[in-house]
Amino acid sequence: MTNFQKKGNLMSLADKIFIDMCQDIIDNGLSTEGEKVRPKWEDGSFAYTVKRFGVVNRYDLSKEFPAITLRKTALKSALDETLWIWQKKSNNIHDLNSKIWDSWADETGSIGKAYGYQMQVKHEYKEGMMDQVDRVLYDLRNNPYSRRIMTNIYVHQDLHEMNLYPCAYSMTFNVTKEKDSEQLTLNAILNQRSQDVLAANNWNVCQYALLMHMFAQSCNMKVGELVHVIADAHIYDRHIPLIKELITRPTFDAPTVKLNPDVKDFYEFTVDDLIVENYQAGPQIKDIPIAI
Repeated sequence: MTNFQKKGNLMSLADKIFIDMCQDIIDNGLSTEGEKVRPKWEDGSFAYTVKRFGVVNRYDLSKEFPAITLRKTALKSALDETLWIWQKKSNNIHDLNSKIWDSWADETGSIGKAYGYQMQVKHEYKEGMMDQVDRVLYDLRNNPYSRRIMTNIYVHQDLHEMNLYPCAYSMTFNVTKEKDSEQLTLNAILNQRSQDVLAANNWNVCQYALLMHMFAQSCNMKVGELVHVIADAHIYDRHIPLIKELITRPTFDAPTVKLNPDVKDFYEFTVDDLIVENYQAGPQIKDIPIAI
């Protein structure tokens, strides 16, 4: 377990990465104030940001689970959304046990041809018809050293039918083998075009870390590195005071996060198979304003 020191308290690697990233955006980011932007606040005013281009964060999942402790990330809810997209392959909020996507759903609950919809579309391969998730699992089991194991849900011909363009849009999986190890190691790169750092950063990191854990366990592999690439990492203007307070809080050791070892099939995982222990964290920030 890798730990860092801050004001006499333990600090997880995820805390250090988050604090350094936020401070860099505040100190060196560029503002969009006065420019033409799409998002608006609930009162109708434009939602400007301070942003950094091309942020790259690396998390070694073999050493700790990357949940920050500055405030608690709702890991079971994060897993529920991951299963909604990758396992249920759903685009309807009625299949989701949270209100996260309500603002983008229509009267039927659909978010359009986005996220889970793209995961269930079958494509023809020489091995037969498969969707993107099944193709990844097939290759991890049968062609683990392939350099073509990836997903992409930013499908241009369907963008006009998506209620929200995908933010986290691509995963590239890469398998390695350490010396003297009998098991292969699963690594991945998450590509994200845009991220609201306060509302979504650690949520997304934990989601895809959990996905890697489930895929690895399903394919008899170990977890390795998750590399998170964010093209536009931004803090909204109304979030800056909240971020400044958040990154000065005490930090703690990373929690212990495990999956039920009896589950070997990705499609059998449920939120009840997630085991979280020793998660000490600061208080939640309530009523975060969300730009739409």
